[in-house]
Amino acid sequence: MKLSHNRAVFLMIAVALMWSTAGVVTRQLESARSFEITFWRSAFTALSLLVILPFFQGRRVFRKIWQGSTAFWVSGVCWSVMFTAFMVALTLTSVANVLVTMALGPLMTALVARVFIGHRIPVRTWLAIFAAGAGIAYMYGAQVSDASLLATLVTLCVPLAGAVNWTVTQHSHAHGQDVDLVPAVLVGAVISTVLTLPLAFPFQATAHDLSWLAFLGLGQLAIPCVLSVLCAGVLKAPEISLLALLEVIFGILLAWLGADEVPSSSVLIGGSVVIGALVINELIGWRNRNAEFREQLNPH
Repeated sequence: MKLSHNRAVFLMIAVALMWSTAGVVTRQLESARSFEITFWRSAFTALSLLVILPFFQGRRVFRKIWQGSTAFWVSGVCWSVMFTAFMVALTLTSVANVLVTMALGPLMTALVARVFIGHRIPVRTWLAIFAAGAGIAYMYGAQVSDASLLATLVTLCVPLAGAVNWTVTQHSHAHGQDVDLVPAVLVGAVISTVLTLPLAFPFQATAHDLSWLAFLGLGQLAIPCVLSVLCAGVLKAPEISLLALLEVIFGILLAWLGADEVPSSSVLIGGSVVIGALVINELIGWRNRNAEFREQLNPH
């Protein structure tokens, strides 16, 4: 599928909207709780990708998985951590808390890449990291308790696993081994399904719950993951990062409108600091890269 830049932008906005439905859908469930929610979502995601991937990549996709490199399997494990921690976090705290904390992903990636593969972090990114950290501290500071601490730690597993995933795949790419992230998503869904199955008993999900959970597996995760990879082939990394932040805005609005989950003032203020730091960091970085590119084209 060939995408123009404008179509890729609109498609990425649609992807962010699909990703953002997890919170409001979770609030519609009647009986399913915690690890059972994670199990069913991961299982439906795996089943969906078993159909979607051969359609896009042919049967060779299964050979890719079987012959996957160490980096590919590490990526799969990271996806499984993200799937599991995200859904468990939604059962422990508000949708807004989870989404804003997850937005730390790009900054946490910069830190992990600095520690493990020596990527230099610009001053602007250090400032963004400290500002975003202050925003998260303010957001959770108004609701300090053992439960909120647990929710924070579980939620932080999502951007941390994402940071490790990105760092491993980028390091592998630098050494001539590209990691196909979409089959890795399938591996992650399967691992998450297997690990959460024993914890999901006894099953309590109603038919109503299963229909919503099937939507999460197909419409909130499997389809947008495939579409985001298509967008990544057209859009630059800063564009992807900025458009992906729409998930936070869409998700909070959907939870507000669809589940009466009104974000607290601390979440709105702290979240604004986090999102603002991310946007400013990406925009400055984008401008600097464009300036360097122009200088290379016109050295005199």
